[in-house]
Amino acid sequence: MSTSNNEYDKMAKKASPPSPKIIDCIKAFLIGGLICTFGQFLNWIFSRQGFSEEYVKALTPSVLIIITAILTGIGVFDKIAKHAGAGTIVPITGFANSVVSPALEFKTEGFVMGVGANIFKIAGPVIAYGIFAGVIYGIIYYLMQMVK
Repeated sequence: MSTSNNEYDKMAKKASPPSPKIIDCIKAFLIGGLICTFGQFLNWIFSRQGFSEEYVKALTPSVLIIITAILTGIGVFDKIAKHAGAGTIVPITGFANSVVSPALEFKTEGFVMGVGANIFKIAGPVIAYGIFAGVIYGIIYYLMQMVK
């Protein structure tokens, strides 16, 4: 017995309850805001310790990346993301999670063919397109400077 795509869609909609979009948006906003507030708190703490502005700008995201990697490694970040949804995709924490998750998933296949080959499976396209966009923007900026 085969089912058509239309019948399958009906069965899937019946089996999965609709998500409460307003509640999901509120959770994403609040948890994403908490992550950003924590980052700002780290920034303030490091500034109060007398570090230079350049050092604070490097230290704050580094600490956020390390905390996210640890929380991903022990399985806590995924539980937070289950409730926060898009709120955990605050760029620095979402990127750290997207690098650590495949590394953990494929570690059983070994460090070279498992972790090494798959660590950037999710984040790789972001890095590639980010570099490509940076090159294009740089060329445009250079050309605009020549026109002046």
